[in-house]
Amino acid sequence: YGRWGVNYIYGTWQVLRGMRALNLNMNENWLRRGGAWLESVQHEDGGWGERCNTYDDPVFKGQGPSTASQTAWAVMGLCAFDDPENPVLKRGIEYLARTQNADGSWSEDETTGTGFPKVFYLKYDMYRNAWPLLALATYKQICERAAAKKNGAPK
Repeated sequence: YGRWGVNYIYGTWQVLRGMRALNLNMNENWLRRGGAWLESVQHEDGGWGERCNTYDDPVFKGQGPSTASQTAWAVMGLCAFDDPENPVLKRGIEYLARTQNADGSWSEDETTGTGFPKVFYLKYDMYRNAWPLLALATYKQICERAAAKKNGAPK
């Protein structure tokens, strides 16, 4: 359940990234289920999206038009498993690359920010640009770690 971002995608990403930062074993079943859920709600276009109505009825979780910010959250959630070869993750990265504007920004019409669930929602203009950049940087880091590990370098 998400607090500052809409909603289950945001909450799942926050938990997965947080547990990874705490160096938990990311192969724990409960963490793997979070990653599997993110994978299960990826859209055909390679992105992720979810609308504010998920706070009213969880049947809608993971549904809604793909957005740059929500795709970035899902990408960072999957990056917590340190598997840059995950095809779902790669499709998310491709979505971000494909939807980036010529000036380096992303467009986002959907509301992806949460003020107070079921009370008011926000359109943080920085979400559409800051989160995708962080997601791309995070993916680059796990690619570099995987390459270093393959070449026998320390973590």
